[in-house]
Amino acid sequence: MLTFNEAQVWAWISPVLWPFLRVLAMLGTMPVIGQRSVPMRVKVALAFLIAVVMQPSLPAMPVVALDSSLALMLVVQQVLIGLSIAFAVRIVFAAVEFAGEIGGLQMGLNFAGFFDPITRSQSTALSTFFSAMVSWLFIVINGHLLLIVAVSQSFVAFPVGEAPFAFLKAVRPEMWGAEIFSLGLWIALPLIAMLLFTNLVLGIIARVAQQMNIFAIGFPLTMTVGLVGVLLTLPLMQMPFTTALERMLTMFR
Repeated sequence: MLTFNEAQVWAWISPVLWPFLRVLAMLGTMPVIGQRSVPMRVKVALAFLIAVVMQPSLPAMPVVALDSSLALMLVVQQVLIGLSIAFAVRIVFAAVEFAGEIGGLQMGLNFAGFFDPITRSQSTALSTFFSAMVSWLFIVINGHLLLIVAVSQSFVAFPVGEAPFAFLKAVRPEMWGAEIFSLGLWIALPLIAMLLFTNLVLGIIARVAQQMNIFAIGFPLTMTVGLVGVLLTLPLMQMPFTTALERMLTMFR
């Protein structure tokens, strides 16, 4: 007759439970996979599959009774670390969308704003286009595999233990907001330079030929130059996006 005790049950559950919670928190909030269009059942099944597959590369997990106060703290730790990894990736995506906001503002495309049901926020045409392009780029450069590696190595950098909030002092996620502006300006700088030069030329034309209606030709010209700048900027987006993504995920390794 097959018999087992409570300690054996905790020993069987613990090696999978803590990775499962951390991966599920990451998959539930990360860009692309964490969108509302992806069913929750798919996220749960994928998180369980990743947690099982990662077992050979993970350190030994502590055996903690699930009805103890320490177990509750460990659950909070796994959720916070998973959310922090997803938040780090979301910062990079937000920086690219911020670059689209800046470019659209200079081009005059920010008048074409609409409600995005995925993010539940107001979006502009160029920002949404940059977000779609960087989502495809994230899959093409195997960004999802980089996330799996980061969450696997995070168990070495921030193991499951009695100090559940020690990782907050190490990674300092409250300081990541500055990455949005620095990376966004880095990506949008060529487009801003082209549009600034165009506006300077239009200003000179308006000063020299005052009888010309500069508003009639300024908006179409600025729009055309902006679209050409977007076309030239897209091939250059991979390097800053990949660099920023790897720099953010390095903190969890």
